[in-house]
Amino acid sequence: MRAIARLLVLSLSLSSLSALAENVTTLYQVREPVSSQQPEARDQGLARALDALLVRLTGDRKAAENPALAGLRKDPQQVIGQYAYEGDALVVEFDPVSTDRSLRQAGLPLWGANRPSLLVWWLNENADGATLVGDGQEAGGALRTAGDYRGLPLRLPLADLSEQLVATPEALEAAQPDALRPVSERYAADALLAVHAREENGAWHAQWRLWLGESAEQGSAEGANPAAVADAVMLAVAERLAPRFVTAPGAGSDLTVEVQGVDLSRYAELERLLTPLGGRLLQVDGDRLRYRVTATVEQLRAQLALAHLQEVTGEPAPAPAEGQPAPAPAANDGVLRFR
Repeated sequence: MRAIARLLVLSLSLSSLSALAENVTTLYQVREPVSSQQPEARDQGLARALDALLVRLTGDRKAAENPALAGLRKDPQQVIGQYAYEGDALVVEFDPVSTDRSLRQAGLPLWGANRPSLLVWWLNENADGATLVGDGQEAGGALRTAGDYRGLPLRLPLADLSEQLVATPEALEAAQPDALRPVSERYAADALLAVHAREENGAWHAQWRLWLGESAEQGSAEGANPAAVADAVMLAVAERLAPRFVTAPGAGSDLTVEVQGVDLSRYAELERLLTPLGGRLLQVDGDRLRYRVTATVEQLRAQLALAHLQEVTGEPAPAPAEGQPAPAPAANDGVLRFR
């Protein structure tokens, strides 16, 4: 217990340590454009903000159609902490506790605030040529807005000359990101999102590919303007990512997971990663921590992959005493182990 207490105390000083997966601190804040500050426009804005939040938390654009949420959608202020106007936008702060409770009571799955960071290689092409969207550009701001609205933490490249030479239409549409990986390493993101967007006949069409770990996704989207097509892509990507991480009420089972080689920074990271799965620290043994979580095995693996942990099979045998034969590995005891 002293070891647990020591970890708990020391972890309070670790807030500045970085991890690849990001905690979306504005997950329950929604910015919704409104035409005016009149009560009717306000109520419509609050309703749209709630619907956007439901998609963020479930990864399902049809979540608002759940009959169990009819009362909440009729009166969104049941789960709103506060709202204010900023320019032509209504900024709504939802209460996380009451919102999550309402969704779980409705039987909806939840995707926590700890989410994979996406490095976005986005190429816009129109009659004037092709432009790689970079951090600090006006077009980059539009992508970040779309990512925020869909609950996705984005990273954008600098879009310097060397990156422009690499991020060609052929590289962005390739089945594997072989050309993009070397120039992506310095951004330390969890996933790569490559998008080739074209303007045709007054509308925008985009082809996108997503790589996270060993998995790959792809799709297409369209919109009337660059902002609309950016939102369509981010919505599609969120829907593909969510099933890996959402936890449905009653789904999964109690699992015991052990993580080896834990130092203080890893402990803080584990706490953040396992909280959405109801993680509870059971035991500390040197640099090994055991947790109890409620999830499916696949969800647990996806969550720990955000920290680049590797799964190990079987209990590693302790080092033999000098002159003694190595002991046989322990039998599988049902504990999922990572390092």
